[in-house]
Amino acid sequence: MDSYPATRSNQRWVYPPTVGEIDVWFPIVHGPNGEDGTLQGLLSLMETPYVGSGVLGSAVCMDKIIAKNLLSQTGLPQIKYMAAYHWQINSDEILPQLCDKIENSIGYPCFIKPANLGSSIGISKARTRGELETGLRRATEFDRRVIVEEGLVNPRELECAVLGNDDPRASVIGEVRHRADFYDFETKYTEGRADLLIPAPLDESVSESLRKEAIRAYRALDCAGLSRVDFLLANNGKVYINEVNSIPGFTATSMYPLLWEATGLPYPELVHTLVQLALQRYSLTSKMS
Repeated sequence: MDSYPATRSNQRWVYPPTVGEIDVWFPIVHGPNGEDGTLQGLLSLMETPYVGSGVLGSAVCMDKIIAKNLLSQTGLPQIKYMAAYHWQINSDEILPQLCDKIENSIGYPCFIKPANLGSSIGISKARTRGELETGLRRATEFDRRVIVEEGLVNPRELECAVLGNDDPRASVIGEVRHRADFYDFETKYTEGRADLLIPAPLDESVSESLRKEAIRAYRALDCAGLSRVDFLLANNGKVYINEVNSIPGFTATSMYPLLWEATGLPYPELVHTLVQLALQRYSLTSKMS
């Protein structure tokens, strides 16, 4: 098989003669090696424009522990959380001590998640010591680093779409409602298991506050192009930022494009805007390298 070296021509990757020229790449690959900065690093090395966050923004959004640590420095409210590691979880001596610490600092119920996965894969809900130990061990099947989060009682799950580079804007707020114990993989991807309310039934003051916080989180994690910022609204009215997704679902029925549709930006215009944002970002960054 012929191979073609990476060469430069006017700051652009030279494509093999059997491949058509690509103006802008649009990553829609989820999970490790897709939205964690790995693919973005490859595209950056190719010196070609691509939609979405760069290496740093993609990596920190994917890593729940790093993202929460960074967001904590912005003062954005978050639920209680702590990190755990495979060497702690897989040690018969250390695991009981770790569980004691989780029970004292987080309490029950709590959620155990692999630090670097999406779509609710590997997530468990624990209400007892036994479920906690099982959930921790299960999470290490997917990642060597694990995050444990406080489990709110029946919170409302709210989402905001953010669009832009250095001057981002936020969409109307949407809400996900479901009847499952939590928003797991099966509930997310089985038709009829969840309802999307767009816009979410909220006071305008709350919606506006969420939009501002979404933009703060977007900037804090160095996002670009697009991201979806997820919130939890507790029964006492307090709002917590949950996570930032740098490559949200992008089908015609996904929350991100539906939020922009409701905000006045139809799907074709949204795609066009994202391509333009990619070109703008490339034009800026290519002058700096």
